[in-house]
Amino acid sequence: MKPEAIPAFIERFFIPITATLCAVALIHPPSFTWIKPHIPLFLGVIMFGMGLTLEFGDFRAILGKWRLVGFGVGMQYAVMPVLAVIISRVLGLSPEATVGMVLVGSCPGGTASNVVAYLARANVPLSVTLTLASTCLAPILTPAIVYLILEQRVEMDFWGMVGSVFWIVVFPLLDGLILRRIFRKRLEPWLRYFPSLSIVVIAMLIACIMGLNQATLLALPLLVFLAVVLHNGMGLAAGYSLARLARCSRRDARTLAIEVGMQNSGLGVALAVAHFTPLSALPGALFSLWHNVSGVFMAKRWRTSDLS
Repeated sequence: MKPEAIPAFIERFFIPITATLCAVALIHPPSFTWIKPHIPLFLGVIMFGMGLTLEFGDFRAILGKWRLVGFGVGMQYAVMPVLAVIISRVLGLSPEATVGMVLVGSCPGGTASNVVAYLARANVPLSVTLTLASTCLAPILTPAIVYLILEQRVEMDFWGMVGSVFWIVVFPLLDGLILRRIFRKRLEPWLRYFPSLSIVVIAMLIACIMGLNQATLLALPLLVFLAVVLHNGMGLAAGYSLARLARCSRRDARTLAIEVGMQNSGLGVALAVAHFTPLSALPGALFSLWHNVSGVFMAKRWRTSDLS
Protein backbone atom coordinates (compact mmCIF):
# COMPACT_ATOMS: atom_id res chain seq x y z
CA MET A 1 0.00 0.00 0.00
CA LYS A 2 1.31 3.43 -0.94
CA PRO A 3 1.87 5.84 1.98
CA GLU A 4 -0.61 8.35 0.59
CA ALA A 5 -3.33 5.66 0.58
CA ILE A 6 -2.94 4.82 4.28
CA PRO A 7 -5.06 7.71 5.66
CA ALA A 8 -8.01 6.83 3.39
CA PHE A 9 -7.73 3.15 4.37
CA ILE A 10 -7.71 3.92 8.10
CA GLU A 11 -10.63 6.36 7.84
CA ARG A 12 -12.67 3.84 5.85
CA PHE A 13 -12.02 0.90 8.17
CA PHE A 14 -11.60 2.53 11.57
CA ILE A 15 -14.58 0.66 13.07
CA PRO A 16 -13.17 -2.80 12.14
CA ILE A 17 -9.75 -1.62 13.32
CA THR A 18 -11.20 -0.55 16.67
CA ALA A 19 -13.19 -3.79 17.03
CA THR A 20 -10.07 -5.87 16.34
CA LEU A 21 -7.98 -4.02 18.91
CA CYS A 22 -10.77 -4.36 21.50
CA ALA A 23 -11.00 -8.11 20.89
CA VAL A 24 -7.25 -8.44 21.43
CA ALA A 25 -7.48 -6.37 24.63
CA LEU A 26 -10.31 -8.51 25.97
CA ILE A 27 -8.37 -11.72 25.31
CA HIS A 28 -5.00 -10.41 26.51
CA PRO A 29 -5.39 -7.14 28.50
CA PRO A 30 -1.63 -6.40 28.88
CA SER A 31 -1.51 -5.83 25.12
CA PHE A 32 -3.06 -2.42 25.74
CA THR A 33 -3.30 -1.76 29.50
CA TRP A 34 0.29 -0.47 29.40
CA ILE A 35 -1.21 2.65 27.81
CA LYS A 36 -3.03 3.69 31.01
CA PRO A 37 -0.26 5.92 32.46
CA HIS A 38 0.15 7.53 29.04
CA ILE A 39 -3.52 8.33 28.32
CA PRO A 40 -3.04 12.10 28.93
CA LEU A 41 -0.08 12.05 26.52
CA PHE A 42 -2.09 10.20 23.86
CA LEU A 43 -4.97 12.67 24.19
CA GLY A 44 -2.49 15.54 24.05
CA VAL A 45 -1.10 14.21 20.76
CA ILE A 46 -4.61 14.21 19.29
CA MET A 47 -5.30 17.74 20.55
CA PHE A 48 -1.99 18.90 19.04
CA GLY A 49 -3.07 17.43 15.71
CA MET A 50 -6.39 19.27 15.99
CA GLY A 51 -4.55 22.52 16.58
CA LEU A 52 -2.60 22.01 13.35
CA THR A 53 -5.86 21.78 11.41
CA LEU A 54 -7.49 24.87 12.99
CA GLU A 55 -7.04 28.64 12.89
CA PHE A 56 -7.16 31.20 15.70
CA GLY A 57 -10.06 32.75 13.80
CA ASP A 58 -12.11 29.60 14.44
CA PHE A 59 -12.01 30.34 18.16
CA ARG A 60 -12.68 34.05 17.70
CA ALA A 61 -15.93 33.05 16.02
CA ILE A 62 -17.00 31.28 19.24
CA LEU A 63 -16.95 34.60 21.12
CA GLY A 64 -20.05 35.58 19.20
CA LYS A 65 -21.76 32.34 20.23
CA TRP A 66 -21.70 32.81 24.01
CA ARG A 67 -25.43 32.09 24.20
CA LEU A 68 -24.84 28.77 22.42
CA VAL A 69 -22.06 27.91 24.91
CA GLY A 70 -24.39 28.69 27.82
CA PHE A 71 -27.13 26.61 26.21
CA GLY A 72 -24.76 23.67 25.78
CA VAL A 73 -23.47 23.80 29.35
CA GLY A 74 -27.05 24.10 30.62
CA MET A 75 -28.05 20.96 28.71
CA GLN A 76 -24.94 19.17 29.98
CA TYR A 77 -25.92 19.66 33.61
CA ALA A 78 -29.69 19.31 33.19
CA VAL A 79 -30.27 16.52 30.68
CA MET A 80 -27.80 13.88 31.91
CA PRO A 81 -28.66 13.94 35.66
CA VAL A 82 -32.40 13.78 34.88
CA LEU A 83 -31.88 10.90 32.45
CA ALA A 84 -29.77 9.08 35.05
CA VAL A 85 -32.60 9.20 37.60
CA ILE A 86 -35.32 8.21 35.10
CA ILE A 87 -33.37 5.30 33.60
CA SER A 88 -32.35 4.00 37.03
CA ARG A 89 -35.94 3.99 38.25
CA VAL A 90 -37.42 2.47 35.10
CA LEU A 91 -34.88 -0.36 35.08
CA GLY A 92 -35.06 -0.84 38.86
CA LEU A 93 -31.33 -0.52 39.42
CA SER A 94 -29.84 -1.17 42.84
CA PRO A 95 -29.17 1.86 45.07
CA GLU A 96 -25.41 1.51 44.44
CA ALA A 97 -25.83 1.45 40.65
CA THR A 98 -28.25 4.39 40.82
CA VAL A 99 -25.66 6.41 42.72
CA GLY A 100 -23.11 5.63 40.02
CA MET A 101 -25.51 6.67 37.27
CA VAL A 102 -26.23 9.99 38.99
CA LEU A 103 -22.52 10.64 39.51
CA VAL A 104 -21.77 10.10 35.82
CA GLY A 105 -24.72 12.25 34.81
CA SER A 106 -23.57 15.09 37.06
CA CYS A 107 -20.03 15.22 35.64
CA PRO A 108 -18.77 17.69 33.00
CA GLY A 109 -17.93 16.74 29.44
CA GLY A 110 -14.79 14.68 28.94
CA THR A 111 -11.80 15.41 26.71
CA ALA A 112 -12.74 12.41 24.55
CA SER A 113 -15.68 14.49 23.31
CA ASN A 114 -13.24 16.88 21.64
CA VAL A 115 -11.62 13.97 19.81
CA VAL A 116 -14.98 12.62 18.63
CA ALA A 117 -16.04 16.11 17.51
CA TYR A 118 -12.84 16.28 15.47
CA LEU A 119 -13.38 12.87 13.88
CA ALA A 120 -17.05 13.67 13.18
CA ARG A 121 -16.14 16.98 11.48
CA ALA A 122 -18.22 18.82 14.07
CA ASN A 123 -17.36 22.25 15.51
CA VAL A 124 -14.11 21.52 17.36
CA PRO A 125 -13.58 25.05 18.77
CA LEU A 126 -17.13 24.96 20.18
CA SER A 127 -16.51 21.48 21.60
CA VAL A 128 -13.30 22.56 23.33
CA THR A 129 -14.97 25.71 24.70
CA LEU A 130 -17.89 23.69 26.09
CA THR A 131 -15.54 21.19 27.73
CA LEU A 132 -13.56 23.98 29.37
CA ALA A 133 -16.70 25.79 30.55
CA SER A 134 -18.40 22.69 31.98
CA THR A 135 -15.16 21.60 33.68
CA CYS A 136 -14.63 25.00 35.33
CA LEU A 137 -18.21 24.89 36.64
CA ALA A 138 -17.99 21.25 37.77
CA PRO A 139 -16.62 21.91 41.30
CA ILE A 140 -19.77 23.94 41.96
CA LEU A 141 -22.46 22.23 39.88
CA THR A 142 -21.49 18.56 40.25
CA PRO A 143 -21.58 18.54 44.10
CA ALA A 144 -24.78 20.64 44.04
CA ILE A 145 -26.57 18.24 41.70
CA VAL A 146 -25.36 15.17 43.60
CA TYR A 147 -26.54 16.68 46.88
CA LEU A 148 -29.90 17.66 45.38
CA ILE A 149 -30.55 14.13 44.09
CA LEU A 150 -28.68 11.89 46.56
CA GLU A 151 -28.43 14.18 49.62
CA GLN A 152 -24.75 13.29 49.83
CA ARG A 153 -21.88 15.78 49.87
CA VAL A 154 -18.88 15.25 47.61
CA GLU A 155 -15.65 17.24 47.37
CA MET A 156 -13.75 18.08 44.19
CA ASP A 157 -10.32 19.53 43.44
CA PHE A 158 -11.05 22.64 41.36
CA TRP A 159 -7.48 23.52 40.43
CA GLY A 160 -6.64 19.89 39.78
CA MET A 161 -9.46 19.62 37.24
CA VAL A 162 -8.62 22.91 35.54
CA GLY A 163 -4.93 22.00 35.41
CA SER A 164 -5.70 18.61 33.90
CA VAL A 165 -7.83 20.11 31.14
CA PHE A 166 -5.22 22.79 30.47
CA TRP A 167 -2.33 20.34 29.97
CA ILE A 168 -4.36 17.72 28.05
CA VAL A 169 -6.50 20.04 25.91
CA VAL A 170 -5.50 23.71 25.88
CA PHE A 171 -1.68 23.52 25.87
CA PRO A 172 -1.24 21.02 23.00
CA LEU A 173 -4.05 22.70 21.06
CA LEU A 174 -2.33 26.09 21.35
CA ASP A 175 0.97 24.54 20.30
CA GLY A 176 -0.67 23.20 17.16
CA LEU A 177 -2.35 26.51 16.39
CA ILE A 178 0.91 28.44 16.79
CA LEU A 179 2.95 26.02 14.70
CA ARG A 180 0.38 26.12 11.90
CA ARG A 181 0.44 29.91 11.93
CA ILE A 182 4.26 29.98 11.69
CA PHE A 183 4.91 27.05 9.35
CA ARG A 184 1.67 26.95 7.35
CA LYS A 185 3.09 26.02 3.92
CA ARG A 186 5.58 23.49 5.25
CA LEU A 187 2.91 21.70 7.29
CA GLU A 188 0.22 21.48 4.59
CA PRO A 189 1.46 18.17 3.06
CA TRP A 190 1.35 16.49 6.49
CA LEU A 191 -2.06 17.66 7.68
CA ARG A 192 -3.97 14.93 5.85
CA TYR A 193 -2.29 12.31 8.05
CA PHE A 194 -3.54 13.67 11.37
CA PRO A 195 -7.18 12.44 11.16
CA SER A 196 -5.96 8.88 10.55
CA LEU A 197 -3.40 9.22 13.36
CA SER A 198 -6.18 10.35 15.69
CA ILE A 199 -8.29 7.35 14.68
CA VAL A 200 -5.48 4.93 15.51
CA VAL A 201 -4.81 6.63 18.85
CA ILE A 202 -8.48 6.67 19.91
CA ALA A 203 -8.80 2.99 18.87
CA MET A 204 -5.84 2.15 21.12
CA LEU A 205 -7.37 4.12 24.01
CA ILE A 206 -10.67 2.25 23.67
CA ALA A 207 -8.76 -1.04 23.64
CA CYS A 208 -6.91 0.08 26.78
CA ILE A 209 -10.20 0.81 28.56
CA MET A 210 -11.49 -2.57 27.39
CA GLY A 211 -8.45 -4.32 28.87
CA LEU A 212 -8.65 -2.40 32.16
CA ASN A 213 -12.30 -3.42 32.57
CA GLN A 214 -11.95 -7.01 31.37
CA ALA A 215 -13.15 -8.54 34.65
CA THR A 216 -16.13 -6.19 34.80
CA LEU A 217 -17.15 -6.96 31.23
CA LEU A 218 -16.76 -10.71 31.62
CA ALA A 219 -18.99 -10.58 34.70
CA LEU A 220 -21.75 -9.44 32.29
CA PRO A 221 -23.55 -6.79 34.39
CA LEU A 222 -26.21 -6.64 31.67
CA LEU A 223 -28.77 -4.43 33.45
CA VAL A 224 -26.22 -1.78 34.40
CA PHE A 225 -24.69 -1.96 30.93
CA LEU A 226 -28.14 -1.45 29.40
CA ALA A 227 -28.64 1.57 31.66
CA VAL A 228 -25.30 3.05 30.53
CA VAL A 229 -26.10 2.47 26.84
CA LEU A 230 -29.50 4.16 27.25
CA HIS A 231 -27.98 7.02 29.22
CA ASN A 232 -25.38 7.75 26.57
CA GLY A 233 -27.72 7.22 23.62
CA MET A 234 -30.53 9.32 25.03
CA GLY A 235 -28.03 12.05 25.96
CA LEU A 236 -26.73 12.17 22.38
CA ALA A 237 -30.26 12.21 20.98
CA ALA A 238 -31.49 14.87 23.42
CA GLY A 239 -28.47 17.08 22.80
CA TYR A 240 -28.95 16.96 19.04
CA SER A 241 -32.74 17.31 19.11
CA LEU A 242 -32.80 20.24 21.54
CA ALA A 243 -30.06 21.97 19.57
CA ARG A 244 -32.01 21.64 16.34
CA LEU A 245 -35.17 22.87 18.08
CA ALA A 246 -33.12 25.90 19.12
CA ARG A 247 -32.30 26.39 15.41
CA CYS A 248 -28.64 25.48 15.67
CA SER A 249 -26.85 24.41 12.49
CA ARG A 250 -26.37 20.70 11.94
CA ARG A 251 -22.66 21.07 12.67
CA ASP A 252 -23.28 22.83 15.98
CA ALA A 253 -26.08 20.39 16.85
CA ARG A 254 -23.70 17.47 16.37
CA THR A 255 -21.21 19.20 18.64
CA LEU A 256 -23.80 19.77 21.37
CA ALA A 257 -24.97 16.16 21.06
CA ILE A 258 -21.42 14.91 21.58
CA GLU A 259 -20.81 17.25 24.53
CA VAL A 260 -24.07 16.31 26.25
CA GLY A 261 -23.81 12.56 25.64
CA MET A 262 -20.12 12.07 26.47
CA GLN A 263 -19.22 12.56 30.13
CA ASN A 264 -16.03 12.76 32.17
CA SER A 265 -16.85 9.29 33.48
CA GLY A 266 -13.37 8.89 34.98
CA LEU A 267 -14.32 11.65 37.40
CA GLY A 268 -17.54 9.77 38.16
CA VAL A 269 -15.54 6.66 39.03
CA ALA A 270 -13.18 8.64 41.27
CA LEU A 271 -16.09 10.27 43.14
CA ALA A 272 -17.84 6.92 43.57
CA VAL A 273 -14.74 5.29 45.06
CA ALA A 274 -14.00 8.28 47.32
CA HIS A 275 -17.49 8.93 48.68
CA PHE A 276 -19.64 5.83 48.10
CA THR A 277 -19.06 2.09 47.49
CA PRO A 278 -16.94 0.27 44.88
CA LEU A 279 -20.16 -0.97 43.24
CA SER A 280 -21.14 2.63 42.63
CA ALA A 281 -18.13 2.94 40.34
CA LEU A 282 -19.48 0.28 37.94
CA PRO A 283 -21.66 2.61 35.80
CA GLY A 284 -18.75 5.04 35.42
CA ALA A 285 -16.37 2.26 34.37
CA LEU A 286 -18.83 0.96 31.79
CA PHE A 287 -19.60 4.48 30.58
CA SER A 288 -15.87 5.08 30.02
CA LEU A 289 -15.86 2.21 27.58
CA TRP A 290 -19.24 2.63 25.93
CA HIS A 291 -19.24 6.37 25.22
CA ASN A 292 -15.96 6.01 23.33
CA VAL A 293 -17.34 3.11 21.29
CA SER A 294 -20.60 4.91 20.50
CA GLY A 295 -18.63 8.08 19.78
CA VAL A 296 -16.54 6.25 17.17
CA PHE A 297 -19.70 4.93 15.50
CA MET A 298 -21.32 8.36 15.48
CA ALA A 299 -18.14 9.95 14.13
CA LYS A 300 -18.01 7.38 11.33
CA ARG A 301 -21.62 8.09 10.37
CA TRP A 302 -21.39 11.87 10.64
CA ARG A 303 -17.98 12.13 8.97
CA THR A 304 -19.39 11.01 5.64
CA SER A 305 -22.87 12.61 5.86
CA ASP A 306 -24.16 15.96 4.65
CA LEU A 307 -23.88 19.03 6.89
CA SER A 308 -26.14 21.27 4.85
